[in-house]
Amino acid sequence: MARVSDPDPGHVPVGLSTSCSYPESTTAAFEIASRLGYDGVEVMVWTDPVSQDAAALRRLVEHYEVPVLSIHAPTLLLTQGIWGGGGPWGKLEKSCELAAELGAGTVVVHPPFRWQREYATGFVAGIEALEDRTGITLAVENMFPWRARGREITAYAPSWDPTAMGYRNLTLDYSHAATSGQDCLELTKDFGERLAHVHLCDGTGSAKDEHLVPGDGTQPVAAALAELARTGFRGQVVAEVNTRRARGRAARERALARTLEFARTNLARTPEVTA
Repeated sequence: MARVSDPDPGHVPVGLSTSCSYPESTTAAFEIASRLGYDGVEVMVWTDPVSQDAAALRRLVEHYEVPVLSIHAPTLLLTQGIWGGGGPWGKLEKSCELAAELGAGTVVVHPPFRWQREYATGFVAGIEALEDRTGITLAVENMFPWRARGREITAYAPSWDPTAMGYRNLTLDYSHAATSGQDCLELTKDFGERLAHVHLCDGTGSAKDEHLVPGDGTQPVAAALAELARTGFRGQVVAEVNTRRARGRAARERALARTLEFARTNLARTPEVTA
């Protein structure tokens, strides 16, 4: 399968993470993405067997005519058992293989947990080597310090903040920015040309990672999207909104339709004014 190409150089693809359909299935996310008009999906590899199966995902791509834009590797705390036989590097290898089979050019990766000492020690160099070998973009995601009872806990290594690390490609998650007390617009500028992927959501700065519909939190999400348009961003924007409390499919789709409208409105290019 050929990789998805965007014929319009001024169009930023807006995808839907399959996590947005939870507690519904991966299949439900494809259906929702198709109905609402998203440009594609990001497959979150998790306990749903379909999310781990290239053939099953290919059938969904063909049936709903919705491409896979990216793969989210199973590097979350709750997905540590998925593809765990080959260790953490084995997970990334399989994620890249899945991306290649589905024509997706990007794999989203979380930094190692601090107790994964050997993995963390060689992580920066290992990511670069895996990119060189597979041709897949591995976009390392910004995370946040864990906070409990007024204390911060360092859960990630070499750091939860990838800004000063040597990664070639980064994912910017707006909810994670809020939880870490950072500003998504400033991070957009700080990441610069290394910014390859965006998780579109919002947050209020709570210690809980909220993943709100954009505009429902306090992050300057509209301004960050406008900055992407202004600078000619060539990556992908993927909605990663928590809808698990939605009262049924209709309410879930309303939240995700609002997210898509927000993205398209703020990514719209304004023609330059000439004298």
